[in-house]
Amino acid sequence: MAAGAHAKPLANGVHDESKPIELAFELPHSPGLRINLHLTIKATSVLLFLTSTHAESGQSTASMGSFVYAMPDRYQPSQPMSTVLYSMPSSVDFATRIAKVLVRRLQKPCYVGSSVNLSSAMGGGSVDEEMEAFRSIVDVVCKQVHD
Repeated sequence: MAAGAHAKPLANGVHDESKPIELAFELPHSPGLRINLHLTIKATSVLLFLTSTHAESGQSTASMGSFVYAMPDRYQPSQPMSTVLYSMPSSVDFATRIAKVLVRRLQKPCYVGSSVNLSSAMGGGSVDEEMEAFRSIVDVVCKQVHD
């Protein structure tokens, strides 16, 4: 067989495991607010970088957010272990929660970098908006990994 014949097709075209997938989606209840994902799927791990942009803010650069590593605990599979590799107080909790949920769903170690800022959402980053963004990110990542 030709080289790369076993590469699986993904949403952005055909990729091998070394190329990242870059996606962006708007949150349904927050027009103009986009979540941007940079996802690299490896055989033994997942690397995910997240940020948010708002249409009104223009092309501004995102600040560095927290970077978290999480891995399955073979003695307690429902409780993944995690460690913060780089901490920004405003994003460390969100990045840690994303990493742990992805580990539970994907059963492989995950690295998550996040500088998601929902303060420009319609409700100013309410709990409902944060949960909507959280669910959307997990759904998109799991769909990409399992496709």
